[in-house]
Amino acid sequence: MILFAKLLLAHLVADFMLQPLKWVIHKEANKAGSKYLYFHIIIHLFLYMLVLWDLSLWWIALIIAGSHLLIDIFKLYINPLFKNKNIPFFLDQALHILVLYLCCFYSELPEHAITLFQSLDWPLLVAIVFVTSPSAIIMGQLLEWMSNQIETNHKSLPNAGKYIGIIERLFVLIFIIIGRWEAIGLLITAKSVFRFNDLKETNNRKLTEYILIGTLVSFGLAIVTGLIYTMQV
Repeated sequence: MILFAKLLLAHLVADFMLQPLKWVIHKEANKAGSKYLYFHIIIHLFLYMLVLWDLSLWWIALIIAGSHLLIDIFKLYINPLFKNKNIPFFLDQALHILVLYLCCFYSELPEHAITLFQSLDWPLLVAIVFVTSPSAIIMGQLLEWMSNQIETNHKSLPNAGKYIGIIERLFVLIFIIIGRWEAIGLLITAKSVFRFNDLKETNNRKLTEYILIGTLVSFGLAIVTGLIYTMQV
């Protein structure tokens, strides 16, 4: 479990936090010919070696990075075949995580590879990272078809919604870990109060429903993450 958490953490950081939108667009346009595809794989390889912290385990990092390259190329070429882009996105992520699982549980690794930095709470690090950028990107995928139907003249700060979501999910995760579920209710109430005036002025039913669904999905991702973490500690 510790080794899987290490590799999963490296995957989340490389796939979601260290992959700019510019790279994603360039990969979709140029597919296997995109230079950013290979930059992306190099970052994965480096992070896997970093969390393994043993040059003799280079083959583990190479297998995972190599499979990541093949899976990403597969996704780039099948992506245009799907009207619903959620299917290739989640299939891609499922295959990546499956490879991590297989490498962890079906490889004979030296004991030090598993126990190294064992004092760190790796599952907690995974949970914290997941509720930030990865959850924001997952929400963007799930709600994209709704956001295209929303028309609003309200101006807001760049990426304000994204950062508000990240902060609220971090709070929810903390409240679950320390066992203060009532604080989550207060957080939802506070957010609703701040949103009330904007929604009242716009009188936009679609916007209201979009914000409500987005809030519930955001809180839901954080709650599920917190529950998974608390169940395994």
